[in-house]
Amino acid sequence: MQNEVWLRMGSFILVLALMMIWEAVMPNRVSPVARYKRWSSNFFLVLCGALTGRLLVPAGLAVVAIFADEQQFGVLNRLPVPEWAAVALAVIALDCLIYWQHRVFHRVPLLWRLHRVHHADPHLDASTGLRFHPIEIALSLGVKGLGIFLLGVPVMAILIFEIVLNASAVFNHSNIKLPNWLETPLRKVIVTQAMHRIHHSQVVTETDSNFGFCLSIWDRLFHSYTHEAKAGDDGLTLGLKEYNKENNNTGISTVLLMPFRQIPKQMPPKNGSPKNERS
Repeated sequence: MQNEVWLRMGSFILVLALMMIWEAVMPNRVSPVARYKRWSSNFFLVLCGALTGRLLVPAGLAVVAIFADEQQFGVLNRLPVPEWAAVALAVIALDCLIYWQHRVFHRVPLLWRLHRVHHADPHLDASTGLRFHPIEIALSLGVKGLGIFLLGVPVMAILIFEIVLNASAVFNHSNIKLPNWLETPLRKVIVTQAMHRIHHSQVVTETDSNFGFCLSIWDRLFHSYTHEAKAGDDGLTLGLKEYNKENNNTGISTVLLMPFRQIPKQMPPKNGSPKNERS
């Protein structure tokens, strides 16, 4: 764990670089907003999130795990299982925890104000997987810290999980399209781009589905899985209807202040049909 920071940073940069190269060579969609404008906002939030994490948890979540181990507190510290099994169970349990955290952030209005910063991105690429408000990052650290303490998560499991979580977020938000022969069996195990794009649909019932970050089993197990968007993958409209203009979905000050500002008003639909949007 002495090289924890370098391992996390190295794996993160490697996955991000690979996905950005793939996107550049074989992009799936064209962004409605200039790349440099979106990237300046998204990567600024990455910097804020990294600073938030280090300021709130100076020594990292490993401190919580070490304390729980010393006190022999937590489920896994009480179970007579070998270390490798405890690590595997902990990584799976933490992924389930993040799945439920994600669902709660969609359900609770105050938390949704923070999480909509992520969903307001009008395009999906590797940088979107990093676009989270620093307050949401702080709350997520608190949730993970509590989960680590109650579960008695081994320190090694935290390192593995953080690497997997960051890599998964970059991977499944990336602007690529896997061939069907690969995507179909792959999504039975992990969250793919096509599966997660549905979660970023402007249709609320689709936004409120496919909450998983890494393992796809949780959405099936807890009945939040949507196999295909109503408009199909190619016809999917990304982002939030309320934030469909560049001046309210892009820009450093815009994304930082978004949770504290009133939701922009929409023009009524021309055909008079009811709007399918979040209240």
